[in-house]
Amino acid sequence: MACGSCGTTENGVPKGCKSNGNCGSGTCGSGSNKLAVFDWLSNMTLPTGQERFNIFEVRFKNGRKHFYKNVDNLPITMGDIVAVEGNPGHDIGTVSLAGELVKVQMKKRKITADHEDVKKIYRKASQRDIDIWQQARGKEEETQRRGREILGRLGLQMKLSDVEYQGDGNKATFYYTADARVDFRQLIRDLASAFSIRVEMKQVGARQEAARLGGVGSCGRELCCSTWLTDFRKVTTSAARYQQLSLNPLKLAGQCGKLKCCLNFELDTYLDALKAFPKQDVVLKTEKGDAVFVKMDIFKGHLWYTYKEERFKWFRLTLDQVLEIIDLNKNNEKSATLEEYESDVEIPVKVDFEDAVGQDSLTRFDAPKTSKRRRNNRNKKKKKPVADAASTTQQKPNARKKPQAKPAAKKGNRQPQKNKPQQQGQAQGQQKQNKPKQKPKPRQKPVAKNTDATKPIAKANANTNKPKVEGKRPNKPRRNNRNRKNNTPKNGNDSEK
Repeated sequence: MACGSCGTTENGVPKGCKSNGNCGSGTCGSGSNKLAVFDWLSNMTLPTGQERFNIFEVRFKNGRKHFYKNVDNLPITMGDIVAVEGNPGHDIGTVSLAGELVKVQMKKRKITADHEDVKKIYRKASQRDIDIWQQARGKEEETQRRGREILGRLGLQMKLSDVEYQGDGNKATFYYTADARVDFRQLIRDLASAFSIRVEMKQVGARQEAARLGGVGSCGRELCCSTWLTDFRKVTTSAARYQQLSLNPLKLAGQCGKLKCCLNFELDTYLDALKAFPKQDVVLKTEKGDAVFVKMDIFKGHLWYTYKEERFKWFRLTLDQVLEIIDLNKNNEKSATLEEYESDVEIPVKVDFEDAVGQDSLTRFDAPKTSKRRRNNRNKKKKKPVADAASTTQQKPNARKKPQAKPAAKKGNRQPQKNKPQQQGQAQGQQKQNKPKQKPKPRQKPVAKNTDATKPIAKANANTNKPKVEGKRPNKPRRNNRNRKNNTPKNGNDSEK
């Protein structure tokens, strides 16, 4: 429920409290204060001659609520901070409900107006009362930490879950959980001497502890026990069995470690639906053999049975078919086989998404799509055209060749070399097309005889034909243009001389 001033605009922002989705006025159930109640009778006027109900509901830390009587007829409204009667001293709380709805809450908790738990409201809290109350609330975290240290030193089998100071700061209530009875007399003495306050120990259950701490459940919403659920009923595993749930404690247990309270919410609906179903231990007698129960779908009215001797296959039957077989067995008659009954079962066709308006499929983003451009680029890299490969192989070795001194030859030998047209290049290109992956072999340098122009080449070949030294790689001639000067033989000057 929301407060009366909350109203959403077009953008979803509340108009009244303007807290951007989280009401902090203290009356919304989703706000900072838990277990708040919306007064839906606040705008109604009382009949003539009837006085307003003088008992108010006051809320304290973590949703703790009590009823207090307005003896002095103070002008109190919902949301006011009041000083109420404590034990001993006084306490500070916030008025959570007023008017006729308080009667409904008192009737729900079975509390009358003359009950001893209904105490007095002293006054509206002054600024001094609020300052003392805030100072006391600021000590709770440190008190809880030191209290756990004292518990560890004494070695008591109990867990200190929360600490609540009274409004005047003279008393503190320690909430704890324990599996067995604990003797905490020494603990009270140590706590009283450590904090110089009056100590009250109060045991709570696991569900009450989770309600005080709060949290978010597996459904994604805030815990029911910390928002609206006030009475905790007993939850057993039979509730999960009736609803055909797997008995997995990790899924059935809540944050308190007990079974989830929401298992009881739909239990009555399942119990009403199960009245028409036969018991699960009934054995069906057929012509092929006896069949036993496997599982059921309650709201669809389907049951699965299998033969005792052939348990590898399950047969789907309707509720009417199973009741018919049971009636035949009561008359000492065997029914037909389960295969015949299963063939008569009409399974409703699941309605898929219909493209009525020309929309795409809802599952179009499920499977990742590979782009065609990447495939084409990969294929281009792997498979190059044959003509391009031949041209690249022809150009690379020619571009990297060093200028070599040609041997002196006769004039008659030069004429046929000039007259050779592009036939040689085409012949070489055809050979390289057949073997495009092989690297072109380096061209062997001709060895000249006793001529003056070929002396440096002969010396260079002599240096390259030296025997290999073990452990060292032979120095291959580099083809980079930068290293031309470095590759000249060291004894070149001597040879020229």
